[in-house]
Amino acid sequence: MLNDVYEYLTTSCDDTLKGLVKELTKLRTGRANLGMLDGIRVDSYGSVVPLNQVATLKIADARLIVIQPWDKSVIGAIEKAIGSSDLGFNPSNDGIVIRVPVPALTGERRQDLVKIARRVGEDHKISLRNSRREANDMVKELQKDGDITEDDLHRGLARVNQITEDYTKKVEDVVSRKEADILEV
Repeated sequence: MLNDVYEYLTTSCDDTLKGLVKELTKLRTGRANLGMLDGIRVDSYGSVVPLNQVATLKIADARLIVIQPWDKSVIGAIEKAIGSSDLGFNPSNDGIVIRVPVPALTGERRQDLVKIARRVGEDHKISLRNSRREANDMVKELQKDGDITEDDLHRGLARVNQITEDYTKKVEDVVSRKEADILEV
């Protein structure tokens, strides 16, 4: 029974950690990364779809992303979607491909991105604490129902806390690595 609680908590924490990694990949680091374009959605044939469903994306070099639409008629919509995003990119097209240069980051912009990364990390730590609270409630409910002893209750609460602390450390490590990546010139 306690193992079910631990499994629930671990799964929840894993999902939170994966969400953090996915969200941090969208932050610019000054180098081209296809993950930065994950949030871009393009109006294609009357429906809004992710960019990677209408074009092939490639990294040409450290500061250039090349997008080759499968259908040339959506090239304008792709360019408009990238240009209107909050990423600060200025795409250009030659009628066949769209080139998206990734500009170098200024020192001020780097500091802003570090603050954003820390805020995202803190949001995910809050999610971990919420999962811990839910797991603690589950353990207390098991004891209240008479399924576990009071000693099991204390061991269970300690184990739940340890799992949460381990994942909090992992979140901090991921955020620290992202900060170092952002600040790297």
